[in-house]
Amino acid sequence: MPRDNAAYRRVTAARAKGRRVASDYIDALFTGFFEMHGDRHFGDDPAVVGGIAEFKGQPVTVIALEKGHDLQEKSMRNFASAHPEGYRKALRHMRLAEKFGRPVICIVDTAGAYCGVEAEERGQGTAIAENLMAMASLRVPIISLFIGEGGSGGALALAVADRILMLENSVYSVISPEGCASILWKDTARAPEAAAALKLTPKDLRAAGVIDHIIGEDDKLFAKLRTQLAKTLARLCAQSTDALLEARYQRFRKVGTWE
Repeated sequence: MPRDNAAYRRVTAARAKGRRVASDYIDALFTGFFEMHGDRHFGDDPAVVGGIAEFKGQPVTVIALEKGHDLQEKSMRNFASAHPEGYRKALRHMRLAEKFGRPVICIVDTAGAYCGVEAEERGQGTAIAENLMAMASLRVPIISLFIGEGGSGGALALAVADRILMLENSVYSVISPEGCASILWKDTARAPEAAAALKLTPKDLRAAGVIDHIIGEDDKLFAKLRTQLAKTLARLCAQSTDALLEARYQRFRKVGTWE
């Protein structure tokens, strides 16, 4: 398969140098953002940014995976590959949002959760699993916005949502194309072939019922995002809690195919 296929072009665009990161979207979409740090168990993870803000006058909780702008900041934030304390911090924000009735808006941009020994020692898998379980039954609306890479459980931990939006040059997959190619063919040069097979583009994911909306990337990006977020929030907030939870449950029951 040619290296320059459509799926792999999305992957390279999602990883492009100079691409906007989560903090840029927080600044553009929300007002009065107040960040809160720490997971109240181990420490603070700079890869995860969370706090309270307003969206068109409505209080919301914002949780984001932040890559950083320059090399120094990217290193400090571990390139948005979160440790367990990052996911526990995200869960802390979700629980606070539930307590005070604030919708949760997650911004996803990560190649995946950090897979180092220390992360495993501190319960990386458990931290992600607890987020999945909590989000499935969180009694407030949840919206997830993919702005770049959406890698494996590291992205899914912020994506058990009522609605999932993706920018046109973002991706969402169980594994990176390089990782997939390495496992299947022992050859990372076949990553473009793997990307096509993984069905990781927004168009593929919408067809499979995994995501809901694709946002085109142009000079009106933020205006379109504000409009779409406002419509989506209004629809979700108009539902009763029981209806919201049942719809979320049914949403994920329908994902995938089986015989």
